[in-house]
Amino acid sequence: MNISALLTSAGINTGVCLVLLSLYSILRKQPSNVSVYFGRRLAPVCSRRSDPFCFERFVPSPSWIVKAWETSEEEIYGTGGMDAVVFLRIVVFRIFSIAVIICFFLVLPVNYYGQEMRHKKIPSEPLEVFTIENVKEGSKWLWAHCLALYIITCSACILLYFEYKSITKMRLERITRSPPNPSHFTVLIRAIPRSSQETYSDSVKNFFTKYHSSSYLSHQMVYRCGRVQKLMSDAEKMYMIFKDASFEQNCKPSLMQRGLCGAPTSSFTIISSEMDNVRGKSGFIHMDLAKIEKECAAAFVFFKTRYAATVTAEVLQASNPMLWVTDLAPEPHDVYWSNLCIPYRQLWIRKIGTLMAAIAFVLVFLIPITFVQGLTQLDQLQQTFPFLRGLLKKKYMNQLVTGYLPSVILILALYTVPPIMMLFSAVEGSISRSGRKKSACCKVLYFTIWNVFFVNVFTGSVISQLNVFSSVKDIPAQLAKAVPRQARFFTTYVLTSGWASLSCEVVQVFALFCNLVKRFILRIKDDFSHCPLSFPYHTEVPRLLLFGFLGFTCSILTPLILPFLLIYFALAYLVYKNQILNVYITKYESGGQFWPIAHNTTIFSLVLSQIIALGVFGIKESSVASGFTIPLIICTLLFNEYCRQRFLPTFKNNAAEVLIEMDRKDELCGRMEETYRDLHTVYCQFTATSHELCRCGCLNHRGDVKSIPNWEKLNPGKDRSQLKGSLTIHCNLDIEETSKK
Repeated sequence: MNISALLTSAGINTGVCLVLLSLYSILRKQPSNVSVYFGRRLAPVCSRRSDPFCFERFVPSPSWIVKAWETSEEEIYGTGGMDAVVFLRIVVFRIFSIAVIICFFLVLPVNYYGQEMRHKKIPSEPLEVFTIENVKEGSKWLWAHCLALYIITCSACILLYFEYKSITKMRLERITRSPPNPSHFTVLIRAIPRSSQETYSDSVKNFFTKYHSSSYLSHQMVYRCGRVQKLMSDAEKMYMIFKDASFEQNCKPSLMQRGLCGAPTSSFTIISSEMDNVRGKSGFIHMDLAKIEKECAAAFVFFKTRYAATVTAEVLQASNPMLWVTDLAPEPHDVYWSNLCIPYRQLWIRKIGTLMAAIAFVLVFLIPITFVQGLTQLDQLQQTFPFLRGLLKKKYMNQLVTGYLPSVILILALYTVPPIMMLFSAVEGSISRSGRKKSACCKVLYFTIWNVFFVNVFTGSVISQLNVFSSVKDIPAQLAKAVPRQARFFTTYVLTSGWASLSCEVVQVFALFCNLVKRFILRIKDDFSHCPLSFPYHTEVPRLLLFGFLGFTCSILTPLILPFLLIYFALAYLVYKNQILNVYITKYESGGQFWPIAHNTTIFSLVLSQIIALGVFGIKESSVASGFTIPLIICTLLFNEYCRQRFLPTFKNNAAEVLIEMDRKDELCGRMEETYRDLHTVYCQFTATSHELCRCGCLNHRGDVKSIPNWEKLNPGKDRSQLKGSLTIHCNLDIEETSKK
């Protein structure tokens, strides 16, 4: 490995990271960027502006790091929900795992590698001492790596067990201690058989009254959204945008400037009438939708108890399994409405189609991978492009092209993967937004592990890469030889995709650019004209798991990558904490469903590292070391199977004893009647846009509407249009109190 190229990449990425972090500490203090860096904490009324001439606003400070470090897990749970806690647990698990591996290599005798090097000439490439070809054969070297393999595996499995146990307990507490969840009483029914004598609604009512008469409560049909409804929703959203843009900080009507240069051409005044008045006069919402809506073969069925809903969702409802298909309903804000109208018989065809499309995308992606690997091999690059020989003779250009550009090009190409995988997951027909994001997370993870690790390890043309796997018994030996040769690429990838991407994440480059365009080109100065984004788990979880995968698989043969990974995960812990607290909101959550993905990826990483070690011992012809490695692989797989049987079922189904106890407790407390009343309105497909709710901050950490008092009952003498100020002040005080806590 050329250490000078590695140092060049490390220097560039370290500089970029320090510059962006310093820039962030300054930009976050500017009042004009409050909507970018404090989107979750936006107050519903006029923001408090600081002194524009304050010198402290233009001095970098680590205050945000201190705040992120001091934030407890309980505060993260209250802000971002269980998914945010699980995400940070994944980061912490990686920190402890890599720290254990580093400590082991530090505990080894200092002269361990020195004794090996005294018997041979020091190679010209200093980092090649860790490759298979440059390490002297001997029992000491083999047994040391075998011991390292056992320590790494045992420590990782112990941490995995306790984390899995803790997160499972947290998930159960979330179910039992939270207020009644409407999704626990609701079942989504699809593939309702068509009848010429009755509507879908009548079919649902007759079926569940006949077969579930003791537990059936009511139902709500799902409608196919027509063009008229879409136009109405778009018109309402545009109305809210223009309405927000028309008010200054004093919340009074103002003139609106138009034009790219901000000149007041044909200015006009927005009428500050209430949305309710507009709806009342024009019948905007209360117009009869019967002619523009059409029933789908899907419905939400409500039951009297949680247990009855769970049993109904798990049992076949008809002799034909393609009819009356039941699933537990997602939470109201988690429903992916557009997919509920997809005919159930199409789902298996859609899944096959998305699988074929994903495979085709993987094959197409081999083109940039092959180009990237060509940059890492200077000799082949000069043979392919003779006109670059003069340029590549310069030392700095040589280091830049071979050490920095390959990882940058690969990262730019990988930016196209998450949106494409999200599209594939939506086409598959997921009924929930969290399920779609989880499916996209798995696809992105598989895609990145395959392309970043396996395709890059086996360099060369696509045909030669396929020939490597022609013999299964040669895979361990091929991996043992190929992984150390890609040590520089993996290290620079961690620096570029890890350190630099975290800096870009905290700066929010795209959101900052949009904010600048809005303020200085469109001349819109309202900080509350948009809703904050939700946390991109489908992009960040695969990145964390990929780096953990690289840490485990490369730890024995190329331990130089470990310090860079440790710094990355430590920085990620602070950055993501800050983003969860200030930037992203949680509109919905999966209840910790990302942890089983992290567990399975860790087990796969351990098994692959053991297979690579088996190939190393096979190359060195050490049957004893190989004999000790095979039982370790078997024990790791048995441990994974135990965890799958012990913990995984609680992530898929709710326990009957827990649901029955909750039902009995609610009946004793008299909360069932209130829950029944809420069920009729909570799953509302056609609602007013949530833009107004987001603008006034009336969303809690789960994305649900906060309980707002009935102002008409508290103030019977006031009109609804006169209560807007009271409602706004109420939301503002609520958010300020939450921020103080």
